[in-house]
Amino acid sequence: MMITRLRQVVLDTTDARALAEFYRQLLGMYYRPGDEPTAAGEPDPAGADWLVLRRGPGRVQLAFQQVASLPEVTWPDGPVAQQLHLDLTVETPAELASEHERALGLGARLLRDLSADPEEPLYVYADPAGHPFCIFVAPA
Repeated sequence: MMITRLRQVVLDTTDARALAEFYRQLLGMYYRPGDEPTAAGEPDPAGADWLVLRRGPGRVQLAFQQVASLPEVTWPDGPVAQQLHLDLTVETPAELASEHERALGLGARLLRDLSADPEEPLYVYADPAGHPFCIFVAPA
């Protein structure tokens, strides 16, 4: 038997709703039916357990699993290794600059600026839960 496709990437977090919202806005995804945020002040049972974001049928989903505690990643230096690393791409340096500002505005923390690299310009960030991710230029 051979694995034919990746179905889902799961991120552990101590605040599933906040991390899902970060990636929903960054990636333009939508909640799986039933996982949408509740009205302000209302209980959020899905957000206290497991949330799924989708982009479309048959495409990879992002899932967010609530955990009681999670050590902050210190990668690339320090004792706590990354548990997951997402690579996101844009097609041009201008898009990289635009997405860089957008990621920071949504709450990403810049870890490395390699945007001047002539072969593969990129930025390395930590998401609000501390998971590293990159945005880099990869022409179509």
